[in-house]
Amino acid sequence: MTKLSNVAVIGGGPAGLMAAERLVAAGCTVDLYDAMPSVGRKFLLAGRGGLNLTHAEPFDAFASRYGERRAQVEPLLRRFDADALRAWTHALGIETFVGTSGRVFPREMKAAPLLRAWLHRLRASGVRLHMRHRWTGWQDDGALRFDTPQSGTTVRADALILACGGASWPRLGSDGAWVGPLAARGVTAAPLRPANCGFDVAWTSFFAERFAGQPLKSVVLDVRDRDGRHFRRKGEFVVTSTGVEGSLVYAASALLRDEIAAIGQTTATLDLLPDWTPERVLAAVAHPRGSRSMGSHLKSRLNLDAVRSALLHEVLDKAAMQDAARVAATLKALPLTLLRPRPVDEAISTAGGVRFDDLDEGLMLRGLPGVFCAGEMLDWEAPTGGYLLNACMASGVVAAEGASAWLRRQA
Repeated sequence: MTKLSNVAVIGGGPAGLMAAERLVAAGCTVDLYDAMPSVGRKFLLAGRGGLNLTHAEPFDAFASRYGERRAQVEPLLRRFDADALRAWTHALGIETFVGTSGRVFPREMKAAPLLRAWLHRLRASGVRLHMRHRWTGWQDDGALRFDTPQSGTTVRADALILACGGASWPRLGSDGAWVGPLAARGVTAAPLRPANCGFDVAWTSFFAERFAGQPLKSVVLDVRDRDGRHFRRKGEFVVTSTGVEGSLVYAASALLRDEIAAIGQTTATLDLLPDWTPERVLAAVAHPRGSRSMGSHLKSRLNLDAVRSALLHEVLDKAAMQDAARVAATLKALPLTLLRPRPVDEAISTAGGVRFDDLDEGLMLRGLPGVFCAGEMLDWEAPTGGYLLNACMASGVVAAEGASAWLRRQA
């Protein structure tokens, strides 16, 4: 590889920016292209509520969060793990801290200062940014083809890193449009599916209108699939007009989504009173209530809020609501039937994408020498909690190293 080796990076998210940074440090000239007017738009959106950079749990536990793709993602993380990400952040002048949940955040809890510092360092190092350049594939002669506001243009590069994102939040640039150009070159991606997503539930109109937006806190979600996989966790989620969404639902979304795909729908259970034993719940429900309604009785004896009480009415008819044993059992295991995941463009992230079998250990496409892939466009998924961002950046590191090594071999 010579100083003049030029690499094109397509995609201005964390994976692409990290790849550009590592490439220029290795002596390449780097041009980064993005379809949007500015880079890092999804990154900034993710940081609105406090940018979750990574997680401080031990490495083995961290790697386990990638489920069926652990074997493929773990080698990437070993090149750029949580400690490396924190050290990198500190080198930008951004201090971090570990929250009570183990999640790692910037001290200011914002994405914008980090992105500004990062872009300043990238520009100072020589990375050239080209905005409003939408990649549409290759010319017959191998040149990269872009649409721009003025006209189309073509670019030649010695190597290419694709970090185009998945298909979630398309208005921020990740629209999955890269699937077509790769398919034209013989690379067929696994279908892009919603991950960390909400699900539809057939609420009654009364419940949907009255309780949309209401949180359900300190409940336990229990999910089992046909193959014996089991998810059980305490947390919270939000009722929506169409169903449910939120952190607890997102954590189980891969299991729920795959079970729905297999059998058409699935039923999870909710423990609405996880801090109460079944016996204590039954005793409270069966306590004489006199002339009070069951709703008033449950509020008095169990401190049951309106949304939990309404959930009971969603699954129990009037006769069942008079049966203390049925009510008590349902409070501890309320069936929640999920019909379908919400559309991919509403999801936090996506599953599916370029298959790891089509990539070598440096993330180069086996059928397209000199073309590397990184980030969410790869076929993996992870829960929220810093796992998505860390793996995206790690894949950018590995793709850059792979491209640098390949260019050296070509020299």
